[in-house]
Amino acid sequence: MSNLVAIVGRPNVGKSTLFNRLTKSRRAIVNDEAGTTRDRQYGLCEWCGRDFSVVDTGGWVVNSEDIFEEEINRQVAIAIEEADVIMFVVDVMSGITDLDLHVAQILRSAKKPVILVANKVDTFDLQYQAAEFYGLGLGDPYIMSAINGLGSGELLDRLVEYLKPDSNEQLEELPRFAVVGRPNAGKSSIINAFIGEDRHIVTDIAGTTRDSIYARYNKFGHDFYLVDTAGIRKKAKVNEDIEYYSVIRAIRAIENSDVCILMIDATRGIESQDLNIFSLIQKNRKGLVVCVNKWDLIESKTPKDIKRYEDAIRERLAPFTDFPIIFTSALTKQRIYKVVETAIEVYENKKRKISTAKLNEFFLPLIENYPPPAYKGKYIKIKYVSQLPDTQVPTFVFFANLPQYIKQPYMRFLENKLRETWEFHGTPVLLFPRQK
Repeated sequence: MSNLVAIVGRPNVGKSTLFNRLTKSRRAIVNDEAGTTRDRQYGLCEWCGRDFSVVDTGGWVVNSEDIFEEEINRQVAIAIEEADVIMFVVDVMSGITDLDLHVAQILRSAKKPVILVANKVDTFDLQYQAAEFYGLGLGDPYIMSAINGLGSGELLDRLVEYLKPDSNEQLEELPRFAVVGRPNAGKSSIINAFIGEDRHIVTDIAGTTRDSIYARYNKFGHDFYLVDTAGIRKKAKVNEDIEYYSVIRAIRAIENSDVCILMIDATRGIESQDLNIFSLIQKNRKGLVVCVNKWDLIESKTPKDIKRYEDAIRERLAPFTDFPIIFTSALTKQRIYKVVETAIEVYENKKRKISTAKLNEFFLPLIENYPPPAYKGKYIKIKYVSQLPDTQVPTFVFFANLPQYIKQPYMRFLENKLRETWEFHGTPVLLFPRQK
């Protein structure tokens, strides 16, 4: 296991900027508005041949009216508990505040190595102001500017001294499942239900999750990453800057995943925004599991109702209809394990390979009985079928004498026959006619 370093401090001292500098990414949202970071955000950092994980936390606040602050403080407490080393970030411009004293008191009792980082030393004249932080009783302050990188080398040199020796565990390539959907469909709740710990802040406020966050799931013989994303809203409704970033994150999460679990709110049915998200999943050629959440709130649940609901969803998402639909409740944990199992099946379907011999054995007699319609008096002959290796989704090539005359409806007919014969439930497949 690699070491974990937590970045803590009061709001607006530059924790997320420092996180982005250490991880050489822009994953944490940075904004002048205090309280932008709400969840724990994990990233990887490498220095002097040592790899370690960094966790960015929300700012620590006491006695605030904000509904999120109590949750943020709990998140910070969890991060401190998880971490091997703690970076306590303070702001040279504003000096020691009551909140800094409060956080310092918590850290002194944490029994973990603490590095005091005096941030925002953007010019050399400001470095002398860092002396007052000796008053926190946490040793020498390391001066740095997270924005321009001043002092980051010395800070990392010091940090590496605190790291425990790495165990030789290699990180394997694991499947990534992104949980996506409109705001407030229950995405964070279902991830917490999967993992069994409140890693994500879950509140009833739409748009609570702002960053896409990876969580490792390693239970019941399964091992994969879950990606929780900010709820995607219509562009017109994205008024806050932060909301805009969140939508970009969710799109990124779809791009970086293997299978998307699309959450639909059972009480609201399928809306145009769900269709937009679905088309994003389609464009990126990802596997799909549709998860109808909040099923505990629906009164009538006869098989007829369920069938009607399923048909309505497939009708709205046509022409791609070969995907699983699961009715769940994150609150009562109804059928949530089925979601995990189904996502794994879809992932395996996406990786499925079929031998050329089997494909030809099945398709050639079928094509002989149902050949492509003749075009301008020319007969089209498909001679040979093969699956391409190393593609993102299963891709099949049909070699023909006149591929340009094979029309879309016929290719769809072949795709349906392919799906009936082999298990490609939930994954897109591509079929191309090619010149023999």
